[in-house]
Amino acid sequence: MVFLPESFDYIAANSDVASRLAEPLEGPRMTRYRHLAKDNDIWLSLGGFHEKGPPDDSQRLYISHVIVDNAGTIVATYRKSHLFEGKIKNNFNVKECDWVIPGKQIVEPIETPAGRVGLEICYDIRFPEMSLLLAGLGADILTFPSAFTVPTGLAHWKVLLRARAIETQCYVIAAAQTGKHNEIRQTFGHAMVVDPWGAIVAQCHEGTDLCLAQIDHKYIAEVRQQIPVHRTRRHDLYSEIKKCNCVS
Repeated sequence: MVFLPESFDYIAANSDVASRLAEPLEGPRMTRYRHLAKDNDIWLSLGGFHEKGPPDDSQRLYISHVIVDNAGTIVATYRKSHLFEGKIKNNFNVKECDWVIPGKQIVEPIETPAGRVGLEICYDIRFPEMSLLLAGLGADILTFPSAFTVPTGLAHWKVLLRARAIETQCYVIAAAQTGKHNEIRQTFGHAMVVDPWGAIVAQCHEGTDLCLAQIDHKYIAEVRQQIPVHRTRRHDLYSEIKKCNCVS
């Protein structure tokens, strides 16, 4: 199974261009990736597709994490629900809700050749409730396809990925954009895979790179047996955290 980052299809110079280039899931861009999956007999995690919004909101789009199986069939689509808002140094200010429509549902983990995969995107990593919910729904792997800024990546990327892995006892797979894309946009990179103990088992170097990792399901069970956080969690004390609306 191959995991691609957020904005794997393109990174636009501004939100107007991003909206203009967006396509529906049935469009030619996604169709090409579906053919690639079928022709190469692989599953694809397409981590952040610019999906055209509905007719009544044509100026905005969805950022969608699409899973395609080895027959070229779309088996799951998660639309980014937590939209990044931040004022980063060097005058890079972002407010995704100005041009992105927030998703309204969490998608239950998808059965894949690698295991049961929970779908998230980039900024979702800062909200552990979502990861804990996906783990509770049976996820073996959490995915965070991303396009982190350099300042936030330097400070938070590795620690957030390791934290999500440790607290959920899942593998974490985080494909990431890297390098300078235009005059104002540069991303951190450092794609990595973290195991359920929090160890980084694969990581990309600077620049364009590929990392490989094996998912050891026996090790997931072993870690969960050693420290049974799922069994000892006090759900009765967390009533203020509302249940999320899930969809298969």
